[in-house]
Amino acid sequence: MFELTIDSIRVSLMNYQRVVILKEKDANRYLPIWIGPAEADAIAVKLQDVSVPRPLTHDLLSAAITTLGGDVNHILLSDLENDTFYAKVVLKASDETIQLDARPSDAIALAVRAKVPIFVEESVLEKAGVILDKESAEQSSLQLDQEDLGTVKTQGKELNTEELSKLSAFKDFVDTLDLEGLE
Repeated sequence: MFELTIDSIRVSLMNYQRVVILKEKDANRYLPIWIGPAEADAIAVKLQDVSVPRPLTHDLLSAAITTLGGDVNHILLSDLENDTFYAKVVLKASDETIQLDARPSDAIALAVRAKVPIFVEESVLEKAGVILDKESAEQSSLQLDQEDLGTVKTQGKELNTEELSKLSAFKDFVDTLDLEGLE
């Protein structure tokens, strides 16, 4: 498992979809995950310490867990299949560890409220993690296409055509990212 931090929440200029950009804590590897607008807002509200007049759903969930004697220990981005991410919320209650299946966006929104770490399985980073090499960071653009394989690497190796097709869901979004300042 690797620990991640929330690098940013962005909006695609092509289709206005939201994506949370997670960054490996001790490396220069990023993990983009598309999320819904409500979840993006729930994460951003907490990250920016904005107070809301009524609790959001994730605030309610956090309060319910605490009131029932549990604590959120961490969240885990556990799998990626067919361009769909899977997550688990790991709770500690009565000296017992409980794992609950969750959407990654909900798990991340809960993690920012509980101030707990976000972890990812190595296999997920191998499939969808993106490493910016020095040249790509200087160009401030990331290309996921066959003409420029040298700028996109996973686990330090260049992607082949089959691997690129597996990342097709990310291509359009990543092409629109403005990565200026991500060094």
